[in-house]
Amino acid sequence: MSSKPKISIITAGFNSAATIRDTLQCIADQSYSNIEHLIIDGASSDDTIAIVKEFPHVAKIISEKDNGIYDAMNKGINLATGDIIGILNSDDFYTHENVLANVMERFQSSGAQALYGDLVYVQEKNTDKIMRFWKAGNNELKDWKRGWMPPHPTFFVRKEVYEKYGLFDLDLRSAADYEFMLRTVYKNKITTTYLPEILVKMRLGGVSNANLPNRWLANKEDRLAWKKNGLDTGFFTMYFKPLRKLLQIVRRP
Repeated sequence: MSSKPKISIITAGFNSAATIRDTLQCIADQSYSNIEHLIIDGASSDDTIAIVKEFPHVAKIISEKDNGIYDAMNKGINLATGDIIGILNSDDFYTHENVLANVMERFQSSGAQALYGDLVYVQEKNTDKIMRFWKAGNNELKDWKRGWMPPHPTFFVRKEVYEKYGLFDLDLRSAADYEFMLRTVYKNKITTTYLPEILVKMRLGGVSNANLPNRWLANKEDRLAWKKNGLDTGFFTMYFKPLRKLLQIVRRP
């Protein structure tokens, strides 16, 4: 049995046969030795589960109907036995084999309750083609009112944070990750540390940024996230957030 702290990675997906192999392979290739990989599938009708079963490192597979991606994530969190929990969806993957080793090293050296890094959006078919660069950077709490947030796929959390502050709010369809980070980092001021490297490649086409109507819905849900936590956004907060996305398009790593 490994003496190293365990890290649980939750992969939620549905009909992900076209992309999940990259996600699985990037975990199989990690140099860190104590990883629990949980696959939470929404009862896929394609070859997703058959592909997952090709990877012996996977600790557990759940395949059943759910109430959306955040419900799947909550199932994974409840099942996770790791000291640290990360979420890597079925169309995302880590940029190199030492990502989780670097994450754990920083957790141990900093003592922080959560960690985040940088992320790049890539083309769906050509994942070497970078379309947006989300450089998170160090932040102060006041930056949340300026539209700042960490990239959720790079956000790793000690399990105790979920146990103390709760899971994802299923009332939110596209902003539950934002609400969770707002609730824990901004409202309850958990300690965070920034790992200044690109941790994740994310294929373009996510629910919240796929088109303008979805972006409008996400913006409304962002406001609701603040309201649910009894927080005042400030007049310009929800305008700054999409502007930061535009800056990610012109920025390159």
